[in-house]
Amino acid sequence: MSAKELLKQNDIKFRLLFEVNPLPMCVYDRETLCFMEVNQAAVAHYGYSREEFLGMTITDIRQPEETAAQPAVDTAVSCQWRHRLKNGRVIDVEIASHGISYGGRPSVLAVLQDVTQRNQLEEQLRQSAKMEAIGMLAGGIAHDFNNLLTIINGYSQILLGALPAGDSNYTAAEQIMKAGERAAALTRQLLAFSRGQVLQAKAIDLNQLLAGLETMLRRLIGEDIDLRLASGRDLGQVRADPGQMEQVVMNLVVNARDAMPRGGVLTIETQHVELDENYVSTRAGMKPGQYVALIVSDNGTGMDAATLARLFQPFFTTKGQGKGTGLGMTMVFSIVKQSGGGVEVYSEPGKGTSVKVYLPRIDQPKVIEPEAPPAKAVSASETILLVEDEDLVRSLVRHTLRSEGYTVLDAPNAEQARRVSATYKRPIHLLITDVVMPKEGGRALAESLIPRRPAMKVLFMSGYTDQAVVTSGLLDGECHFIQKPFTPAALSRKVREVLGGDGKNSHSARG
Repeated sequence: MSAKELLKQNDIKFRLLFEVNPLPMCVYDRETLCFMEVNQAAVAHYGYSREEFLGMTITDIRQPEETAAQPAVDTAVSCQWRHRLKNGRVIDVEIASHGISYGGRPSVLAVLQDVTQRNQLEEQLRQSAKMEAIGMLAGGIAHDFNNLLTIINGYSQILLGALPAGDSNYTAAEQIMKAGERAAALTRQLLAFSRGQVLQAKAIDLNQLLAGLETMLRRLIGEDIDLRLASGRDLGQVRADPGQMEQVVMNLVVNARDAMPRGGVLTIETQHVELDENYVSTRAGMKPGQYVALIVSDNGTGMDAATLARLFQPFFTTKGQGKGTGLGMTMVFSIVKQSGGGVEVYSEPGKGTSVKVYLPRIDQPKVIEPEAPPAKAVSASETILLVEDEDLVRSLVRHTLRSEGYTVLDAPNAEQARRVSATYKRPIHLLITDVVMPKEGGRALAESLIPRRPAMKVLFMSGYTDQAVVTSGLLDGECHFIQKPFTPAALSRKVREVLGGDGKNSHSARG
């Protein structure tokens, strides 16, 4: 075979491999950067015809800022660039290139692999890992603060109840109470962010939830903003914590309000949507299927791409100093992800913002819960076993319960609690125990006491966000639970609810 025939045969092989390659490939002039050849995969992926490609240069599909920084592609290396498709969409492309001679010209053979989806998933995983790490820190801080705030808020309420309204110290005690309530709200945000808050999830209708919030939302945004509600039909229900979903709505509405300082239109919509495999493939944790969409849109200032990229980062805020914690959108993201959903944000400077929250739809008959009868005054004569390792919290709870008339037996840990139970010969009506304690937790303690005292009910309390709380079975709604920090009044109501027989299983500690 002559050299000419061998060259021709090699050219045929090259063209065959070039054309049938499933990855987009191109050859361009190393000096002029003009395309000299493209394969069918490049035509299909980029949207340009072969003729259009041959009239363009490699810089025509690159982003201007990248072209200015580095005009040419290095050969014999692998690198990433951002390319623009014919329809205007920008994709991330990993390029493997090699210098060749083509048509007698020094050229570059490049293999172009679209890695947009891979990069999006990697970024989501990085963000998730970052939030997980900070969440562990936030959860630990929230635990310590919740114990302290239980004491501060509790004794503040006791002081307010003991002081006459005209007393010179009444205002001081009232300010301490207000500051404690604000701090408690911040710890709730930290708990939601760390995804360690104990969920009380149930089937809810978002249309009903929004209807219940409408009056408060109108007061919140002011008269210069036009609030429009568009409730979707055949919405279905979602399984979520109603209190946390109210927090999601409130945060999104407050952000929209702050983006419209001169007034505007705020729209809240609900829709029944179906998300396919193609959509959820770039959204970690979501599965294809039926979803309920909550959409909050405004025509305010909007955000640029740089701000959008940082929107869910903890402690990032676009508001002025002292006007935001930077946890609002992080909390929204965490609550929605904890409920199995996802969040999408669309925004442009000067064109407003639209936040779409997707929650998995469930098909469950609506249950109309009977209205609770008014609480009756009950003489507190029951006996309560209180187990709490934090001395000051235990002292506050003991003081509160005894002032209500209860007989209170208390212990700082599970071992002493068992001894108290063993030596006390009369009935113990209620065990109140912290969930996470040194050596042995409250759930294990309850499970060891219930066989000996089957009529005893159990109330768990915690300010902790450790996995021991979240995975202890409290999420299933079978156990009575009160979240720290709580006030003496809230504790009294909860204790009366549990002892009064609200239909929950008194053996719930067995879960």
